[in-house]
Amino acid sequence: MLRRLVSLIAVPLLVLAACSSRSTREEATLTSSVDGSALVQERDGNASSEEVEEQAGRGGSEEVVEEQQETDERLQAYREAIADGSFGVPAPVAESSVAGWLGPRLFNPDTNDWEPAIAADRNSPYVYLITTRYGEPKTCSSHCPTPFIPLAISKDGGKTYGPERPLCVCRGSGAQYDPTIEVVKNTGDVYSAFLNADRAGGFSTVFTRSTDHGKTWTHPVHVYGHVAWTDKPEITASANGKDVYVSWNGPQNGDLYVGISHDYGRTWTQKKLTSSKRYYFAYDAKTLPDGTVIFSESSILYQGGRIVEGSRVWHHAIISRNNGKNWKNVVVDKVEVGEPCVAEGCGPDFYTGQTSVSVNSNGNLVFAYEGATRELGPQTVYVRRSHDEGRTWGPRSALSVKGENATGPRLVGIGASDVRLWYMQTEHNDDPDAWNVWYRRSTDGGATWSKPVRLNDSSPKVAGYINQDGSFQEIYGDYGDIDINSRRETVATWGEGFSWTGPGGTWYNVGGL
Repeated sequence: MLRRLVSLIAVPLLVLAACSSRSTREEATLTSSVDGSALVQERDGNASSEEVEEQAGRGGSEEVVEEQQETDERLQAYREAIADGSFGVPAPVAESSVAGWLGPRLFNPDTNDWEPAIAADRNSPYVYLITTRYGEPKTCSSHCPTPFIPLAISKDGGKTYGPERPLCVCRGSGAQYDPTIEVVKNTGDVYSAFLNADRAGGFSTVFTRSTDHGKTWTHPVHVYGHVAWTDKPEITASANGKDVYVSWNGPQNGDLYVGISHDYGRTWTQKKLTSSKRYYFAYDAKTLPDGTVIFSESSILYQGGRIVEGSRVWHHAIISRNNGKNWKNVVVDKVEVGEPCVAEGCGPDFYTGQTSVSVNSNGNLVFAYEGATRELGPQTVYVRRSHDEGRTWGPRSALSVKGENATGPRLVGIGASDVRLWYMQTEHNDDPDAWNVWYRRSTDGGATWSKPVRLNDSSPKVAGYINQDGSFQEIYGDYGDIDINSRRETVATWGEGFSWTGPGGTWYNVGGL
């Protein structure tokens, strides 16, 4: 949610392109062992230049200003698009040109939806889709949040959805952001963590659960008390749902935290895992069959509201093997800062630092991420594999097209070796106004992959932000999601829009067998 802050600071992009003073020596992989809030780092004796930069200097006050400005601008863009007829016009249903896929579906053609998430029950036909909605009429008589998070439930594996209703009316809150959702493997209960803002402008991560297939939800519980702010929560749970873990950054300078519950999310303890100069972003989380917990995250150095010139993006596996008592911070890879976003309202770091992780039944992992090979160059989506539950990682394997800009990989695994992935990629020699969603599948644990299949093969008649070739003008939101339903079909969701400011919509597709 925070990724736009750098755009609020008047810093020319030329500054970001300055030559790096970083040493060219190969940097050793960093492993951090964390017990409570105490940080112990194991590294070679020479700190890289990235580790001695000034503190990031971001915090709650900047968050509050940014979120209010973002909401105002997005609502204004939505009103203008409705008025000029470029948005909210009834559209025909898109038919897929790809065998085995339902075809892309616009979740709601009349609403301005951003950052969706999806979760499927692998033992029943239920699928749950949530998103962040701007510009809708009030969800209650007074003091209800804008934006808010609507929930829709599918009983046919994600092909069609029932009525949309607020995940939490949360009367008295100011806004809701960053929705995440997960189905507990053995029980079918549904867990969600999201940001809930108070009227004073602060916002914190809350947890809620449903035990009746999404019909009713518990009152949201703060995973970290009433603090000034938190950002970008990710959630995972044990197979029985008793052990729940949520990672987020904040409330100071993007430090990494994990909230831990061992009573189905009723009560929480917290651990601060870093006290560094790096700003963390959580993007995915999984629990392995033996209870090992892994979060896929990235970290970036900021100074004065911008990425530190010459620094790199680090991609992390944050791992606990003893129910959250101790944590390891394993740097899976380090990459160059990629192309800046140039869409209306967009900060230059919007495409930077996104990750995902999948788990198979044998405990093997696949880690997906993106990065550039030269500073401010186009990003490539890569995967690395681990056969020892994240202790060590194999070499990079590139999945996206060289020369195009790629971002936002989302992974899911099932069985011993079935791994599925989608990612965003530009078209037409890195045209920043032409994006597609590409899907690939591996049946050997990520060693080899099928040819890419386009998931967003829709007509420009469906929405004004779709180009004549079916690509769309901009990614709408930091998040998308992927899961596997009870029929072993892939369910995927993502956001498309006119620009970062919008408006835009949430899309989904089902298939992939």
